[in-house]
Amino acid sequence: MSAASRNGTRQLELPFVGRRREAGRLFRLHAQRMHVLIQGREGVGKSKLIRHVASQLGLLVCPQSIRLSDICGALEGQLGLQAKGHHLVQRKTRILRAVAVADEAVVFDGVGWTTPKLSSFIECVSQRVPVWIATRSEHPWDIGHLWPLLTRFTHVELQPFRLADTCEVMKRLVKAGKIPAYALEAAQPLHRLSAGVPQVLGELLEGVATGGYDLHTRFGLRLLDLDRRIQRLARHA
Repeated sequence: MSAASRNGTRQLELPFVGRRREAGRLFRLHAQRMHVLIQGREGVGKSKLIRHVASQLGLLVCPQSIRLSDICGALEGQLGLQAKGHHLVQRKTRILRAVAVADEAVVFDGVGWTTPKLSSFIECVSQRVPVWIATRSEHPWDIGHLWPLLTRFTHVELQPFRLADTCEVMKRLVKAGKIPAYALEAAQPLHRLSAGVPQVLGELLEGVATGGYDLHTRFGLRLLDLDRRIQRLARHA
């Protein structure tokens, strides 16, 4: 087992690469005050894209949009509201008023199956300001009661990295001293192992950073991927 697996090191932070077109489109949709659905498979970089765009725009971002109480807590913190002494219905009413006054787009990241109450709240927000929803799937059996609302949303889909994107990420990490230069020779097999998914690539490169793998052999690459999977299980445990 690698040093990364034994010591539980933090996942390597990848540079922002390969999403210039999607980011540009989000900037334009923001200027047009459109509702947006950001869709893509797990680990493809939806949250990273949102953070990049939010760093340059005045967005109100809910990092996890599964439970209504968590959403309220995130929005209250950004809107300067106090939750203490108020029940959930009062909190929602105050948030809706404050959101209208702030007049900024609200981003619901990490949206999964939505209950009637949650979808109703998101719809109420969308009646006041632009709403962005980030989700893995737009299908009704995955997203729940929010599905009928999506006909009003412009879709932005994130695809996995191309090989050129993986190479660019690795070049920047080598330049920053985060991974060894010889790792560039294995860019193609690492790209195949990650299937172009940035999250998986980051986990693999975290292992590469330890220098404990022979990236020129099939056995070394398989060991790297096995340790990556073990490390992911350890993080989720």
